[in-house]
Amino acid sequence: MRPLRLPAASAVSVSVDAAIDLRAPQTAGTPASLKILHVLRAPLGGLFRHVIDITHGQIARGHRVGLIVDRLTGGERADAILRALEPDLALGLTRVGIPREMGFADFAALRCVARRLALTEPDVLHGHGAKGGALARLATGAPNAIRAYTPHGGSLVYRPGTFKGQFYRGLEWLLKWRTDLFLFESAYIADLYRAEIGPTPAMTRIVRNGVGAAEFAPITPRPDATDIVCVGELRPVKAFDILIAALAALRQRGRIVSATIAGDGPQGGELEALAGRLGVVDQVRFAGHRPAREAFAMGRMLVIPSRAESLPYVVLEAAAAGMPIVATRVGGIPEIFGPHAQHLIPPDDTTALVEAIDAALNDQAAAERVARALQQRVRSEFSATTMVENGLAAYREAIGLRHLARLA
Repeated sequence: MRPLRLPAASAVSVSVDAAIDLRAPQTAGTPASLKILHVLRAPLGGLFRHVIDITHGQIARGHRVGLIVDRLTGGERADAILRALEPDLALGLTRVGIPREMGFADFAALRCVARRLALTEPDVLHGHGAKGGALARLATGAPNAIRAYTPHGGSLVYRPGTFKGQFYRGLEWLLKWRTDLFLFESAYIADLYRAEIGPTPAMTRIVRNGVGAAEFAPITPRPDATDIVCVGELRPVKAFDILIAALAALRQRGRIVSATIAGDGPQGGELEALAGRLGVVDQVRFAGHRPAREAFAMGRMLVIPSRAESLPYVVLEAAAAGMPIVATRVGGIPEIFGPHAQHLIPPDDTTALVEAIDAALNDQAAAERVARALQQRVRSEFSATTMVENGLAAYREAIGLRHLARLA
């Protein structure tokens, strides 16, 4: 294991854009074809979507890629995606138990990562999320590999002041000295990291999430589409309880708004009970997990009432498809909306959500104009091709800096 570097005293469906150019620019000291090993915990949500997208893009550009992924989560959906990808993984697919919380099982996961490093000798070891980032930076072996880290929120979402929050922030502070490259998926997460953990002591780049050309195809609502659709895991951070309260408030006004909630998670039973207590159970369809575009067809407008986000793919995908969106001003969502961010609402504000839904339904032409403008912004600013190529360029620059440091 490399010694810790002390600070200086001054210190998913997947698509990739077509027409890929394999002739990536070279940096001194870097091979034409990189060996890249990604480490992540749960094959779920936006983090998994991001890793799968960049893996496809890196393979398409002639690089040799491998994945180390938790075997305990993800279910059949993740298993199917990984089975389809495995034949193209030159460095292999490894499934190992990686628990969410720290424990003795982490030692087995660390040994597994170390064995894969010895066998594959990657040029880049890229950890995603808090647990994937910790394993990538703590594992022994591959002394010539750069260690890259993308938090995706990760341990930064734990509340400051709690024991768990302080513990994980302390661990992040220690691990940052074993990081060669920080790749943040949004300016929001980069700023949050600096505020909570401190300055990054290594090369830092922001490489935003992106979507492919296929996701700009329009969505045709189903005949039974509801007024609104919400997509996400059923857990408190997604604030579906606020949405249900807003539906009840709209009903009291005499406006019956139908909604589809597409997702699964630990809060499912609680949310169904809340809909019953508030008298809107007949207005809410709980559809379970659905692929994003299938879920979008179940409603005419996307509502994201989240209390926290990173740079959510579901918003990028809906914007690319031209759907009207009501969303909260959290995480990287204002970066997606850009000059249209004035349409975002504060989180945990039932009244603001009621007014935003009511306004969008009252003036659907205005909502669609904003949706078309947002679609153009996503097309120009959030490309999957740009995401993949900028990430590879950052790898090469970090490898080049390592090479130059050794020559000095």
